[in-house]
Amino acid sequence: MTLTRRRFLSISAAALAAPSAAVAGQNARWNGVALGAPATMILAGVTSLEARPIFAALEAELRRLERIFSLYRDDSALVRLNTDGRLDAPPPELLEVLALAGAIHDATGGAFDPSVQPLWQARAAGREETAAQSRVGWQSVRFDAGTVRFDRPGMALTLNGIAQGYVSDRIADLLKSRGFGDVLVDIGEVVARGRRADGAAWRAGIADPDRRLVERVTLRDRALATSAPMGTVMPGGRGHIIDPSGRAPRHALVSVSARRASVADGLSTALCLLDEGAARRAVARFAGARIEVFT
Repeated sequence: MTLTRRRFLSISAAALAAPSAAVAGQNARWNGVALGAPATMILAGVTSLEARPIFAALEAELRRLERIFSLYRDDSALVRLNTDGRLDAPPPELLEVLALAGAIHDATGGAFDPSVQPLWQARAAGREETAAQSRVGWQSVRFDAGTVRFDRPGMALTLNGIAQGYVSDRIADLLKSRGFGDVLVDIGEVVARGRRADGAAWRAGIADPDRRLVERVTLRDRALATSAPMGTVMPGGRGHIIDPSGRAPRHALVSVSARRASVADGLSTALCLLDEGAARRAVARFAGARIEVFT
């Protein structure tokens, strides 16, 4: 599953049960591929042997989520939905993300719309977009516990503007269940729980597409997501964040923090398309969310 904006995955954690080991510099490291990108996971305060079952659980969770949200696996739930226009017995995780997507769609006046996938595909291929535009419309996506379906033929969804944050949340939750209360997860979106091993709050940097640092923020029990339309350049020199109406994005860089990375992810994507007033009204709909950078 190759999600835009993500270049790598890294996890660092201070195990509450072993502070002396963390201070001594003991840690376990895993290198591999996660969600289609190079990945590094570092757990402080545990030995490599102790970390094996944790890393195995993380790998299994990443593979499971990939089978739901990937646009690049023929057997994923999302690809099957896009191919058939209908998915029976959808995974609960997919329904959870769709419900949140609907809430963000409503809060942003329709700017956040996962049904833009046909328009994205046409733009990526350099094709004329009028026909694709007619297949965009969140109001034609229906879902409940039994079925997800499209009311119009040729529709398709992309969840790349929200699933990345959701995956970050799930990995942080899994680490918490394994006894890691102080953890920083970075899968393009950042989840910070508790504190660093030295007791200080976690710090995260916000960078533009050229990797220039524009802001630093302090995080504790918060998530941070950053979106930049020109982070990925498509044919014709246009960015990868697409307004469902076809208009150009209004902002070059937006960063949002919230209690959950999935919320921050969806909002940061949509806010690239909104004026400042509409953006602030949208963020106010989600308790604890705030804009960190808006340029």
